[in-house]
Amino acid sequence: MFYKKKGFPDIGELVMCNVKKILPHSIFVELEEYGKEGMIHISEIAPGRIRNLRDYVKEDKKIVCKVLNIHEEKGHIDLSLRRVNQSQKIRKTTEYKQEQKAEKILENVADELKISLKELYDKAGSKMIEEYGSLTPCFYDVVKEKIALKDLKIDPKIEKVLTKRIKEKIQPPSVSVSSKLTLQSFSSQGIEEIKKVLAHIKSKNVSLSYLGAPNYRLLIEAADYKEAENRLKDVTTSATNFAKKLGVELEFKRK
Repeated sequence: MFYKKKGFPDIGELVMCNVKKILPHSIFVELEEYGKEGMIHISEIAPGRIRNLRDYVKEDKKIVCKVLNIHEEKGHIDLSLRRVNQSQKIRKTTEYKQEQKAEKILENVADELKISLKELYDKAGSKMIEEYGSLTPCFYDVVKEKIALKDLKIDPKIEKVLTKRIKEKIQPPSVSVSSKLTLQSFSSQGIEEIKKVLAHIKSKNVSLSYLGAPNYRLLIEAADYKEAENRLKDVTTSATNFAKKLGVELEFKRK
């Protein structure tokens, strides 16, 4: 990636890393989005005893890590590989590839305008990142016409070409998150009460499928993972409170 984020990542943040050096008890990586070095201790590679780190990582391979600690005065960033689950790895990898695709569009536009990528970032890319945090969500809003690049005070000549290329290359995104839902009631009106809870959940514009009593599958689709996770949280909170009022036992379990 040409563009590098300023400062340090947040503790708990997922970061894309490139393995640079493998030592007997630690691994040194470059944080692709920040251009900074990070370290993974052998205890944070995988659970259990590790005989050879190269069984888990290879030089010049990309891995998704979680930020554990930051020592800004020393420039040290402690990372973990084993604390990243599969869904987090998929999500971060997807986001990173989307951002690479977005930057490639900037490269093509820079070539078309006969300016450098740095100049295009200075005149347009940095404004989008300042507003959205990264290029991808801005591009999605352009496609969905939730924003016009001229609103970000981007030069009209650049705005015209960039908007055209974004709409040609970017498709509206769709991601999904799911949760297993268990409903039980020991009331004489239990069946009717469970039906009311299910109706309440369906009213939140989600998909419910029956897995066999007392289990259901809840599916939420959204433009991106952040939106999907926020909607899942809202549905979970609302359904839990509603079920509690009816005396229905409700449990959500992420899949």
